Amino acid sequence: MSSFTSTTRTVTGTDADRALKAKQAAMWASGNYPAVVDDVVHSLGGILVDAVDVRPGQRVLDVAAGTGTSAIPSARRGADVVATDLTPELLAVGRTAADAEGIALTWQTADAEDLPFPDADFDVVISSIGVMFAPHHQLAADELLRVCRPGGTIGVLSWTPNGFIGQLFATMKPYAPPPPAGASPAPLWGSVEHVRELFGDRVEAFVAHQQTLAVDRFAAGAEFRDFFKTNYGPAIAVYRFIADDPEKVAALDADLAALGDRFLADGVMPWEYLLVTGTRG
Repeated sequence: MSSFTSTTRTVTGTDADRALKAKQAAMWASGNYPAVVDDVVHSLGGILVDAVDVRPGQRVLDVAAGTGTSAIPSARRGADVVATDLTPELLAVGRTAADAEGIALTWQTADAEDLPFPDADFDVVISSIGVMFAPHHQLAADELLRVCRPGGTIGVLSWTPNGFIGQLFATMKPYAPPPPAGASPAPLWGSVEHVRELFGDRVEAFVAHQQTLAVDRFAAGAEFRDFFKTNYGPAIAVYRFIADDPEKVAALDADLAALGDRFLADGVMPWEYLLVTGTRG
């Protein structure tokens, strides 16, 4: 797998890519993503850990771990866990939570497209709604596989293109700046065909399930909009981009409220995600 390492570092070592990653890290540090985690998506991390069945003594890497919603449950199971993320502010929140619970694990700032670990270093490599946001999907997938030992387990949980968060990004796209050259849309990680192509024949026992997270946090689409435009980094970035155009701000406000209302039924919004597991060949 050494070829993955050289290819990845050729791409990620450019000034343009370093600037892009710094911008991404700042975006996720803006607002209050830990509030989004605590109020809405926290349970997904444990769902992924259960799916890959983390065992005591296993060496586990959580890529794009955020506040550690998969890393901390893995450590509770007795695994030797390393949690990495591009945004150190999110790791700091996770570290504080783990320390309060008396859970020991390693927190390390790292780029999902250029992981600072040797080949075949981990028994289990996971990512919950995290690695999907790395701009170069093939590079990120190659890195997940490179650091996983042969016979080890890969597990990735991602929002789907047609699910709520996928549609959130589709709704914001007309208002957002053009994506960086070579970047792929994050929700593509929620497409079975896309993930199969990324992993190819390097993953055996490939299993994919579409499931939904029942979100009962919002009583109306406008409440969702206001929460996300205040706390969710990608939404904050789009609103900042159009801040000098009140008509666009009003139009995006209306579009996001309508999106929320369209998915809301009996006080619940189903947020679809794809859960993929497999064995490193």
